[in-house]
Amino acid sequence: MTAGAAEREAWATDDDLSAARERFIAGIPGFAMPAACGVARADAGDLTFGHVNRLGEVRPLPTAVLASVCGYVATTAVFRLDRDRFAEAVDRLAPAEAATHLRHPNLWSWRDLLAGATPDSTFLVFFLASPDDPPVDGDDARFRRLLVG
Repeated sequence: MTAGAAEREAWATDDDLSAARERFIAGIPGFAMPAACGVARADAGDLTFGHVNRLGEVRPLPTAVLASVCGYVATTAVFRLDRDRFAEAVDRLAPAEAATHLRHPNLWSWRDLLAGATPDSTFLVFFLASPDDPPVDGDDARFRRLLVG
């Protein structure tokens, strides 16, 4: 989906949202929904996290959108994206906002992260396939502390 396509599309109903989620998932052979997923912006070693859902309360559509941009399939990982790649994820999820009967805290926080970015910012996308998996790195360990609090 291109930037223009996302702006023209609108997922206003629950059926629209479900169909969009299934399209993203179908495009990722072997995809398994993780136990948790989240995003942070890294600026000079400091992390600013977007909205973090509790462990086991992953939001399927934003997660599938992130996976489609990052390349996540089914293994715990941390993906590092530049501003353009992260903006692509925001653009891909934007049609969900047409569903005005729902809140969109993931999308809204992703936009805030983008708005606060500098040219040197990096975006970290965390996928926790299983709560039993060891942390990938220190950033992942920090993300996991937010899941329980």
